Amino acid sequence: MSVPLVASLNSLSESELTPALSFLGHIFITVNPENLNEALTFIPKNFHRFTFSVNVAALPSVDDTRSLLNAGAARVFATYDQLQTLQLEVNDSRLVLILDPSYQSKEKVVEAISDTSVGLYAHKIIDLDFITGWLKEYGSSDRPPVFASFGYTPSLEDVEAIGKLTATPIVAAEELTVDLEKEPSKLPVGDIILAAVTSDRQDKLISTLVTDEAGIALGLVYSSPESVKESLKTGTGVYQSRKRGLWYKGATSGAVQELVRIDLDCDGDCLRFVVRQKGKGFCHLETATCFGEYRGLSHLQKTLTSRKESAPAGSYTARLFSDEKLLQAKIMEEAEELCQAKTKEEIAFEAADLIYFALTKCTGAGVTFQDIERNLDAKSLKVTRRKGDAKEKWAGKDGTQTSSEKIEKEGDKLAPGAVKPATEPSGVKTDGRIKMARFNSKAATPKELEEVLKRPAQRTGDIMGIVTPIIESVRQRGDAALIEYAAKFDKAVGLKSAVLNAPFPSELMQLPQETIDAIDLSFENIRKFHEGQRETGTLVVETMPGVKCSRFVRPIERVGLYIPGGTAVLPSTALMLGVPALVAGCKRIILASPPRKDGSVTPEIVYVAHKVGADAIVLAGGAQAVAALAYGTETVPKVDKILGPGNQFVTAGKMFLSNDTSASVSIDMPAGPSEVLVVADSEANPAFVASDLLSQAEHGVDSQVILITVGLAEEKLVAIEEELEKQALALPRVDIVRGSIAHSVTLQTDTIEEAIELSNQYAPEHLILQIKDAAKAVDLVQHAGSVFIGHWTPESVGDYSAGVNHSLPTYGYARQYSGVNLATYVKHLTSSELTEQGLRNVGGAVMQLAKVEELEAHRRAVGIRLEWLDSQK
Repeated sequence: MSVPLVASLNSLSESELTPALSFLGHIFITVNPENLNEALTFIPKNFHRFTFSVNVAALPSVDDTRSLLNAGAARVFATYDQLQTLQLEVNDSRLVLILDPSYQSKEKVVEAISDTSVGLYAHKIIDLDFITGWLKEYGSSDRPPVFASFGYTPSLEDVEAIGKLTATPIVAAEELTVDLEKEPSKLPVGDIILAAVTSDRQDKLISTLVTDEAGIALGLVYSSPESVKESLKTGTGVYQSRKRGLWYKGATSGAVQELVRIDLDCDGDCLRFVVRQKGKGFCHLETATCFGEYRGLSHLQKTLTSRKESAPAGSYTARLFSDEKLLQAKIMEEAEELCQAKTKEEIAFEAADLIYFALTKCTGAGVTFQDIERNLDAKSLKVTRRKGDAKEKWAGKDGTQTSSEKIEKEGDKLAPGAVKPATEPSGVKTDGRIKMARFNSKAATPKELEEVLKRPAQRTGDIMGIVTPIIESVRQRGDAALIEYAAKFDKAVGLKSAVLNAPFPSELMQLPQETIDAIDLSFENIRKFHEGQRETGTLVVETMPGVKCSRFVRPIERVGLYIPGGTAVLPSTALMLGVPALVAGCKRIILASPPRKDGSVTPEIVYVAHKVGADAIVLAGGAQAVAALAYGTETVPKVDKILGPGNQFVTAGKMFLSNDTSASVSIDMPAGPSEVLVVADSEANPAFVASDLLSQAEHGVDSQVILITVGLAEEKLVAIEEELEKQALALPRVDIVRGSIAHSVTLQTDTIEEAIELSNQYAPEHLILQIKDAAKAVDLVQHAGSVFIGHWTPESVGDYSAGVNHSLPTYGYARQYSGVNLATYVKHLTSSELTEQGLRNVGGAVMQLAKVEELEAHRRAVGIRLEWLDSQK
């Protein structure tokens, strides 16, 4: 299909995406270093509605252009120099050469696009006669596409002149309208589209193919200039009946059509209307199409959608929609049978079964086949490819996987001149600008703000499928499973024992004196703060004469403290979890932390374990560690409560075990990746702000950082962004920072109240207030794990040495949970003590309520005593 008109956007604002633009389906944007990150978010978010062309002339890095193509840009408009590099790895049909006056008449332009499908773009033309004359000479058939924008406000005749020469005009979105009566000063979209259309019929009607979003033909109709304009104006299917004039589809039958898009065929003599058909169907015979009912996948989707809405109770399809475990089991069963199928017939049969169950899952979640196809289209636009190896869970199950590493090693066997397939590193993007996307909160709807503040998705279902077999293995096989998992996940091949018992040998705690001093200082500050939380004495309340109620504290006897060890050594976490356990008086403290490759534990953690009086260190990480703490093994003592942060597997393991009655264990809180939210006003130091954001971004690629600015001028905001990139590039964990910043965002607000309201909505793990009179703003804070007040309070002091605890609720759980504190390690017991008079005072009420609840033994327990008292008179 050819493109009759492209609308250009001046800013990447959701508010500019009017329904009129989606009828065109093609958007042109200009990307520069300042709005690159915004574009990388904007394009994928709107990929399902539009095809994007992007002017990348202002981008100095080809890598940035590549990232836009990977994000879903259909075409990039590039300079001659950019084109030379891009042609080495990008299909010519996705490239457009910007015609610059400095070389447009020279031979190198011809050389650049000769025998290619590279398009041409005349940028902001002034001389319309020159460009139309050039287009006539260039020809209108058997050539790559040509685009032209205007360096002035064009008239309708100017735009039509470009369209009539089978070139595509690019017009600013704000200059276009679908309703000339309401906006007479603008350019009518319908007339511009029709300028590129020809008809060889005597009545000049235009053949029009009507399809659904899947591309299936619903029927053939005719259009006229009037019907096209009316369809655009109303957003519905309106055609030209040869007998009755304008035909508003479904006006009498109810089978109306919602217009999605209009485009042309390659010769410009046929329109295509893409619609969402409502009612019984397109045809007057009440069938889905004029060619009969849907078949195959479209028929299946229609059936499943209908069954979801009104499946007969007890039917198999109803069971699938309501029983998630059954559906999951069937998908895995059919996938395995497809893998085992051999003949053509068997493969077709099993694939059909798998597609049925997979599409049932999609339909249940509101996902259509069109959504799936759009994702396939988006992936097809990537120019950088992943290695494509199977995940470890599935790799090598039949011993036949060929890894991409092996392909690379055998690269010398490729045919001469062959190009190896491009691959992506397994980690994160290692180039391009490090910049958070910006978002103006004042211009956003509540729904848009909710989307912006979403955390990176946690794939709970996939993770539980990995975690539960590990937990069960540890439960059944104990230490043997721990040692095997240490070899598999931590590469600790020579590990002999899963536990290091106290007293810990001094040679395992050899540390520089400055490290010992730092740990000792932090230990003492944390101890003082948590000691101050201790409840003294017993709470006693006489609720009525003779009825005394009490509450008193007892420590949890056995606690298991999980200390992560993945991408960083974390003795600070050992302090934050171990010191309150010591202060609370827990009788048994067990640490668990992943071993190093030689089977040892980092000396910092051993030293902290010694200081807090730990009984043992379990040499294990992940779900296997928390399972060992929950159930106990031959050498690992069982605990009553598990505390500590960790990755998604640790968190999933803790949640699973807390719900397993046979484990009889509680946990401190759910936890996700680390996060920070910084509120900064005009008095904030850009270097301080950037450093606080990066202190959490370096934790992991799934961490998220949020900056909320209050009345910040553009130059101050740019200064923060420049500081962020400068400091990030100097960090040893810069690649991790890139991954984190990719899903982080800056929100712009006008007042402190607006900023704190957004913060409360997000409920961050760490909240930093770099604002004037920061202490006063704390009264507005409702949800946060820990608050850091003022310019001289970096989050790092809370992580290590100030005294507050750094084990905090993340992923929005600050709405319901406190961070770890002394109360986390204790439980409260209550007692009641009644005198004879007390029992007389309260006994009647107790007996009446027991009678209401029909619990006779409860009633008699009081009645017998009262009768005895009466007998003693």
